[in-house]
Amino acid sequence: MSLEKYMIPCLFKTFFGYDCLGCGFQRSLFLLFQGDFLAAFKMYPAIYTCLLLFLFIAFHFLDKSRNYKKIVWNIAVVNFIFMLGGYYFKHFYF
Repeated sequence: MSLEKYMIPCLFKTFFGYDCLGCGFQRSLFLLFQGDFLAAFKMYPAIYTCLLLFLFIAFHFLDKSRNYKKIVWNIAVVNFIFMLGGYYFKHFYF
């Protein structure tokens, strides 16, 4: 089943012609749902840190008894590093 026709197009790539730091996330997420964990990582190396970040952001909003602010920021920094690293390798090594 081809899910390409249901994916949201990247506006940055549409307007400027270059991939953004988030390009590949949707395809990677679909690969993850299919159980192809390595291919998901190769498609978008920040997939696992993004999902972890989304999880802790949800905890931050849903669980008011704890303060998740510091851990959210730490994961966001690690996620940004993975995004930059994946972008660099995608464009300069592949």
